Amino acid sequence: MENSQKKTGRIDRFLNIIERAGNALPHPATLFAIFAFIVVVFSWVFSAMDLTVTHPGTGEQIKAVNLMSQSGLTLILTKMVTNFTGFAPLGTVLVAMLGIGIAESSGLIGTALKLLVLKAPDRLLTFVIVFAGILSNTASEVGYVLLVPLAAIIFQAAGRHPIAGLAAAFAGVSGGYSANLLLGTIDPLLSDLSQEAAQIIDTSYIINPTCNYYFMAGSTFFIAFAGTWVTDKLVAPRLGSYEGEEHAEEIKPLTQDEKRGLRWALIALILLNVVVLWGLLPEDGFLRNPEDANILKSPFFKGIVAFIFISAAVTGIAYGFGAKTIKSDNDVMNGMGRSMETLGIYIVLVFFAAQFVAYFKWTNLGLITAVKGANALKAFIDLVGVESPMIQAILVMIPFILVAAMINLVMGSASAKWAIMAPVFIPMFMLLGFSPEFTQVAYRIGDSVTNIISPMMSYFALIVAFIEKYDKKAGIGTVISTMIPYSFVFLIVWTILLIIWIVMGIPIGPGVHLLL
Repeated sequence: MENSQKKTGRIDRFLNIIERAGNALPHPATLFAIFAFIVVVFSWVFSAMDLTVTHPGTGEQIKAVNLMSQSGLTLILTKMVTNFTGFAPLGTVLVAMLGIGIAESSGLIGTALKLLVLKAPDRLLTFVIVFAGILSNTASEVGYVLLVPLAAIIFQAAGRHPIAGLAAAFAGVSGGYSANLLLGTIDPLLSDLSQEAAQIIDTSYIINPTCNYYFMAGSTFFIAFAGTWVTDKLVAPRLGSYEGEEHAEEIKPLTQDEKRGLRWALIALILLNVVVLWGLLPEDGFLRNPEDANILKSPFFKGIVAFIFISAAVTGIAYGFGAKTIKSDNDVMNGMGRSMETLGIYIVLVFFAAQFVAYFKWTNLGLITAVKGANALKAFIDLVGVESPMIQAILVMIPFILVAAMINLVMGSASAKWAIMAPVFIPMFMLLGFSPEFTQVAYRIGDSVTNIISPMMSYFALIVAFIEKYDKKAGIGTVISTMIPYSFVFLIVWTILLIIWIVMGIPIGPGVHLLL
């Protein structure tokens, strides 16, 4: 008993340190403002030092550019607006969220998740909950707000510990954040940030939102099975039987309106897919590249964000009219408007992130850091005598995954972290021969696995509140001690899967490979 209390005390102290460190950080938008100012100061310092590097690809001499000069001040003042409006992730997220806002406000996403869980056989209940959590990442708020508490209710109704169901859903929604069979808003958001970073090295480099799809779609099943195993073999036995005061709630079946809405949404989705296939399958299809009939460079893949918007909007509207949750165009527009209301802070963050990224480019500090970092990594690889690109990839990407996972403990926003890390690590790894898309995959693994144990994750407090419903003494330590097994197992499974992908040379997305 004493040893158990000591272990718990050490864990709580460690978690308290993480929580205090995270709480001590300024708001992410403030961080970007500070970083932008630091870049300006450093540009003056390194320009005065006449810092230069030789571009390994072109042989060109790259010098630090001073922004604390008349020409630098002119750039800062005249480009502030275009830095913001031209920042690729801004329009991408706004457009995608408009469509998802319709699907969410109409009730389509919530009803579809509810149906998926309610129809699951008892022996597959855990797997279906984790799997549904992963799929809900397309519109993550629904997963946290609807699926997590619903999973606890369903587990309790099935005679199992409700916190085990809650943990399984949370693991899928948050720990499996970067796995999915569907593209969501996070895919174009990260790819646009990666593209901005890649263009530090190659100004013509284009990254498609589908660039990680093969790896993430394949990951979905591995993470779902891993989450199921952790829940049934580790979490549920530790929790034991539920003896709390909360009584099992009645799980109501879908109403006739909800069933009709789902049928209408399914019909709309089928018709939409028929149109897409009609445009892609024939050699002269209207959705193929008009120049060479290439599918990978087609308007479909280049305009994938538009298709996310159209798919979510069409199925959401169909469901809404079928379920009678949408009665006029006002309901559609209000749903789109509510989705924009949730993005207020994001838009503020993007303003400062856009300035930071632009300054980093103008000063050449990103390129200089990348070249020096790449030279240091290359020296390390030469020192250990590794010539195989596969082994080199494993040597550099596994530590990078761990770095991303550790940073995630004190900085929750996936896009905010990547906006800081991408301009350094993507050019660095490009100079070593690794594709930006590969670097993004490794980042997404590290960013996902520690979401469920990070007090800085935006929905962490909500999860604590959900658990307190079933355990009055629960707190942050309870959540983390319950979720830590998922973090370790997900990290191990995902890292092994990435190594297999590297060794077998499997594309990580349509037309995208690990090496440049």
